[in-house]
Amino acid sequence: MPHFPVTTSHVKENQVKFMLQVRFNGAGKAIGKLPAGDQEKVTAEFEEIRRSPGVLDGNQLQAAGTAATVRVDGGQPRVSAGPAVAAGSELDGYYLYDAEGLDAAVAFAQRIPAVRFRATVEVRPVPER
Repeated sequence: MPHFPVTTSHVKENQVKFMLQVRFNGAGKAIGKLPAGDQEKVTAEFEEIRRSPGVLDGNQLQAAGTAATVRVDGGQPRVSAGPAVAAGSELDGYYLYDAEGLDAAVAFAQRIPAVRFRATVEVRPVPER
């Protein structure tokens, strides 16, 4: 695996927080088609990942159609139903993960069960402020 350097202005004890943005890309449907016993195993894997050291938070989100998008137009707030991004680009879940660097965060992302079912995980450092 290639090394991805991470530059931060403030790193506490060599740890960096990362936001792992999960997009299912049909993984939920694929998992739903598995036999019940296999679905239970995948669910157990998700639960184990959620309890992993370094995981600060994480959850699956409700369907993008349940979203409300807020914008300001002409100085007035506007709220519209649905996601702010194009279909297929919606965020389906996330993890906030504390790691020694991007390589460790990427290794963690590869363990997320949905990845085996075509999900993608975008890993981005969170700046300390």
